[in-house]
Amino acid sequence: MAELKKKRIGVHVGTTGGTWTAVERAVAAGANTFQIFSSSPRQWKAAAVKPEDAAKMRDLRAKHDVGPVSIHASYLINLCSQTESVRVNGVAAFRGEVERALALGAEYLVLHPGSWKGLTREEGLRLAAQSIERAIDGLDWQGKNFRILIENTASAEFSLGGKLEQVAELVECLKACAPVAVCLDTCHVHVAGYDIVSEDGYIETMKLVESTVGFDAVKVWHCNDAKAAMGSKLDRHEHIGEGSIGAEVFRRLLHDSRFDHAAFIAETPVDAPGDEARNVGVLRTLSAG
Repeated sequence: MAELKKKRIGVHVGTTGGTWTAVERAVAAGANTFQIFSSSPRQWKAAAVKPEDAAKMRDLRAKHDVGPVSIHASYLINLCSQTESVRVNGVAAFRGEVERALALGAEYLVLHPGSWKGLTREEGLRLAAQSIERAIDGLDWQGKNFRILIENTASAEFSLGGKLEQVAELVECLKACAPVAVCLDTCHVHVAGYDIVSEDGYIETMKLVESTVGFDAVKVWHCNDAKAAMGSKLDRHEHIGEGSIGAEVFRRLLHDSRFDHAAFIAETPVDAPGDEARNVGVLRTLSAG
């Protein structure tokens, strides 16, 4: 999108009834940006986007000034697996993700690159880059406001992206052949062992963000509190302000001018009706105060 004038705060929403209904759900939750799955995140097969759904989404987004839109790629995709058949399936599935994102006019497609278990980190990095390049080969993304966002992970032992340096390395490998940028997740950063809770720790972690991926590359922050402790490597999301990260960190992040260009999207639990609106409301309050 063009330079965003308003703070973009949103939440992951469902698409039951058609992908375009996500805009209505986001607006009802008080959001002006949102994230969706373009298909079931736990199934390989996915239907193509209906042109009428894409048109409705564009119209509703324009009407309500909602954007950017982020799509989260399927959890099944592993583009750096040691098993060729897994990579082949992942490349086909990711190509479908890109096709649907482009058809819907989404600005961002968030990807967990996968696990390189059984390989070296360098081999995993090479396979991930090759797989992404193959997946987008021949697709018409040139000149469109679209980016594949490499997301940091919770630092499981063989998870590519568990370290900020790995995210930066993959982006560097791809930037000549793919439209790539970065998504950072507060829960993942925290449980991976980076201190964003203490004031000094936040300063040092942001120095590392700057020296690795760079501030401008961070297009989306996934705003999730954490059920688990810093360094635990357990990816368990919690409502904003109710976990081991705490509300003050999100206030600090939302007021950090180095991320004025970014969208802040919650992937918090839905334990009861209205939880999406509640977490968006907390982020908006923290942003204002």
